Amino acid sequence: MTPPSVFTLSTAADDGVPEGFRRLDETGPYFQQLGPVYARETETGGVVLGLRVARNHLNVQGITHGGMLTTLADGALGINVWLARRQRSAQVTVSLTVDFLSSARVDEWLEAHVTIHRLGRTLAYASCDLKVGARQVLRSSGVFALLDRPLPEGALPPQDG
Repeated sequence: MTPPSVFTLSTAADDGVPEGFRRLDETGPYFQQLGPVYARETETGGVVLGLRVARNHLNVQGITHGGMLTTLADGALGINVWLARRQRSAQVTVSLTVDFLSSARVDEWLEAHVTIHRLGRTLAYASCDLKVGARQVLRSSGVFALLDRPLPEGALPPQDG
């Protein structure tokens, strides 16, 4: 499989990263604060995002911070909706619901799995599960407004061809 052409993925996997995942180099400044985030293309043309939980992802109780988990879920939802649209147009999160089911700890590999439920002309509906192995950490669903304006200049790398 080839990586999605709309994102820059490194060509070599980092140590300790599961096979098939490549570092996602092109994301927004806020999302970059999560640290290295990795992507693996799915058979349906979307991506599973993954990251290694680090100390800076923890709250005072020593478990993953809810804001970090929500950021990862919202980012994974947005990227997958954008890929499903197959066009370089803007979109915004209208609604995001989150259920915290468990937690993740330092050094665990956390993955974001997205399902697109409906992709209309003006709205998209999707859900995201964050998992450590088989353990579900977070369940979320989002609604995205699909805008008829191009992405801002420099928002994503230019596409070849």
